[in-house]
Amino acid sequence: MDETGKRPRGRPRAYEPEVALRRAADAFWKTGYSGTSLDDLSAATGMNRPSLRAAFGDKHTIYLRALADYWEVKFAVMRVALASPGTLPEVLMRVYDTALDIYFSGDEHVRGCFVVGTAVAEAVGDLEIQQMITIGLRRLDADFEARLRQARDAGELKKDADPEALAMLVSATMHTIAIRARAGASRKELRTLAEKAVSVIVG
Repeated sequence: MDETGKRPRGRPRAYEPEVALRRAADAFWKTGYSGTSLDDLSAATGMNRPSLRAAFGDKHTIYLRALADYWEVKFAVMRVALASPGTLPEVLMRVYDTALDIYFSGDEHVRGCFVVGTAVAEAVGDLEIQQMITIGLRRLDADFEARLRQARDAGELKKDADPEALAMLVSATMHTIAIRARAGASRKELRTLAEKAVSVIVG
């Protein structure tokens, strides 16, 4: 309050929206969409339910925002990996190492992929989630395809190589790694799997 007894305008929020959203995402990541309640989200963010709703909306809206945020983070780190210098096998392994960094980033448990672990189970009955998955996968495939097309033009792949089909193999391997990580496979095992996949993709 100022000397007039009025609350000053533009006072800082008692929470950081980005931090609160990431904490909500952590809760979903751990127990899935259906297994996460508003009370769980309230505890994770440190915000009471009315404040949580006022800031982010209902549980479904919070989840969609968390999913969108995850996609943007994943697109960004994957593009950095794809743009890094090196041969095609080196770049693809950097992509998989980046994915493994995400999947094994949990303090208490292996997270796997937020999309594979939480969104896929809801996609059948939720059109919005289904559309976000589809759009995200297409963007990833397009980024992989562009790098593979560049590699083909540079002579790192055979002239008759199909960048579109190979991009889907890159993505499919990433999804397999995510599932196996959540199922208990070690990082070492999964990196070996990635190496074998890269050898097939590169030919």
